[in-house]
Amino acid sequence: MREQSMDFTLSRDAFGHLTLTDAAGVAHHHVQAVRAFPIAAPDEGISLLSTEGTELAWIAHLDQLDANTRPLVDEALATRDFMPVLQRLKSVSSFATPSTWEVDTDRGPTRFVLRGEENIRRLPGGMLMIADEHGIQYLIRKLRALDKPSRKLLDRFL
Repeated sequence: MREQSMDFTLSRDAFGHLTLTDAAGVAHHHVQAVRAFPIAAPDEGISLLSTEGTELAWIAHLDQLDANTRPLVDEALATRDFMPVLQRLKSVSSFATPSTWEVDTDRGPTRFVLRGEENIRRLPGGMLMIADEHGIQYLIRKLRALDKPSRKLLDRFL
């Protein structure tokens, strides 16, 4: 996609919060960036919201943003969306739940407790979402892309 001019500008205030200045020159402070489809289409459908939850701007695709605005939106989204991508299952304490899982993610190794099989959800496109006991969501982008030992462990819970 090509860059398009937007009818707003984004900046950070002295405290690191996003400020959106609209076409009329009105500054909106403490703006939040929210993905419409964080899993299925993370680069599409981004809404910039006021502190009251009113949509100030809609970004159809992140590629539309200019080189100055894109990093600001990317940073805002990264702080809001914490969803580690599970890359490998190293071990599970038991094939009955609750069980403790030791895994590698895109953010490093970790361990978590899976309370029940119902905390593993199948998503379109061969993706899985696993919720730990604290509500942290772990994403498996492609089940078939996991190594064979990881798939074997995971199959016991599916």
